[in-house]
Amino acid sequence: MGRRAAGRRARKPLAPQPVTLLYVLLLAFDTSTPAVTVALHDGTQVLVSHTVVDARRHGELLAPGIAQVLADAGSSASDLTGIAVGVGPGPFTGLRIGLMTARAMGDALNVQVTGVCALDVIAAAVVSEHAFLVATDARRREVYWATYDASGTRIDGPRVERPVDVEWRGPAYGAGALMYPDTFVDARGPEYPDAGVLASMVATGRAVVLPPDPLYLRRPDAVEPSPRRPVVAV
Repeated sequence: MGRRAAGRRARKPLAPQPVTLLYVLLLAFDTSTPAVTVALHDGTQVLVSHTVVDARRHGELLAPGIAQVLADAGSSASDLTGIAVGVGPGPFTGLRIGLMTARAMGDALNVQVTGVCALDVIAAAVVSEHAFLVATDARRREVYWATYDASGTRIDGPRVERPVDVEWRGPAYGAGALMYPDTFVDARGPEYPDAGVLASMVATGRAVVLPPDPLYLRRPDAVEPSPRRPVVAV
């Protein structure tokens, strides 16, 4: 028995088999602020990002920005496996452009579209030892705002109010805070959401995901006129 065992050849250890990872190419963009920001993420890192700040040209800048990041990464829209989009809060026109684009691309490519609060994206770029506030410009001398604990978890908001009505004396981030230094005395950057941060939040599962529906928080400036009431002769 022992001789037979001794005569056997030792089995070679199994060679490690290659692991096929799920291919990921996530497109992320946000148009809820004056910044039109676009990025691509491969599931591990941000491959390329592109940002232009121009409050009046969202419709002109978004499609070329998407085309540029895809070209820079050597990819095409058909390679995308998902889309992440900022859902605001933000002004009606800019926000609508981003969300309509995300939905249209999602339908055409048959990929999932994930929404994220734009204030959360700014908060994710903040490093703080204390609770903080994030505010963006809501026009009409108001701000969109939310508060976060030191880890970046949202505590309150999003809301829209006049700066003087926001009872906050701690660190404040975002363009809305920087616009009103008399109210937000400890205002800091970043000013706007960054699509690279948005992409990383979604790719790593750190985002509080939302449907790709707009967070307007108030009625748009332009609304359809209500029908006139018929005049009744007396």
